[in-house]
Amino acid sequence: MRLTLYTDFSLRVLIYLGAKDQNELSTIQEISDKYRISKNHLTKVVHELGKMGLIETVRGRGGGIRMKLRPEEINVGQLVRKTEDDFYLVECFSADGNRCILSPVCRLKGALQEALLAYFAVLDKYTIADFIVNKDELAAILFGKPL
Repeated sequence: MRLTLYTDFSLRVLIYLGAKDQNELSTIQEISDKYRISKNHLTKVVHELGKMGLIETVRGRGGGIRMKLRPEEINVGQLVRKTEDDFYLVECFSADGNRCILSPVCRLKGALQEALLAYFAVLDKYTIADFIVNKDELAAILFGKPL
């Protein structure tokens, strides 16, 4: 399995915001600079995370973004499901695009479906809170705060 950059950036934004104090605001530019990723891509990600109700935006001078939900309320498996386009590991996972002649008798699809379910079973065990338990170390790297 390989996650898209969109999902990767979504996770990183939530880790960044989760590592800050709950009411502290961040800007897209700040996050973009720290992670060295495109501000344009990040703007789309932040917009979508806002639409999902995971972060809130504060407009105007001195505005920014911050977590809307507590990190322990954001399930990683659910987030990945929402931010990925599809989970077609092979052609036959798509009813529309399947032209494989083996499909009627193939056993591979079942094994791959089982692997996909196991993948999500693992991700479903985690929340963003699990990835920020080392807040001091994250703060040292992300915000230059001493350990």
